[in-house]
Amino acid sequence: MSTQENKDLVERFAREVLQDLNADSVDSLVSPDFVSHTWGLQGDPIAALKQVTKRMGASLSDIEFKIEDLIAEGDRVCARVTSSATQTGEFHGMPASGRRYSIGEIHIFRVEDGKIAEHWHQYDLPGLMKQLGADSAQ
Repeated sequence: MSTQENKDLVERFAREVLQDLNADSVDSLVSPDFVSHTWGLQGDPIAALKQVTKRMGASLSDIEFKIEDLIAEGDRVCARVTSSATQTGEFHGMPASGRRYSIGEIHIFRVEDGKIAEHWHQYDLPGLMKQLGADSAQ
């Protein structure tokens, strides 16, 4: 695949899986041998990723993934993203707050044979928790 095709694949993944939480898109976008280096998926990676979309859908609404930068070289694509959502269910062990958050994230993908084969993820967890009120009792 070309660098542009790899970038297009990552944009689709961000929109369809991370933002729209479309579990059906996982089959067409993700390799059956998918490895998540930071999400801690257990067992069948495809089934686990689909379960994550369902869990997120029960926790968050009005999800937005705005790609700020998309950089690709070879089989790697790096996306700098601003993500935001409203917490409408239990999330990170916290009961629904109704609060909206907006944080920065970095996603790195490795593409193989037209599908996402590996993923690494870093995000502003302290900023997320603060915006959801986790530290309001302190």
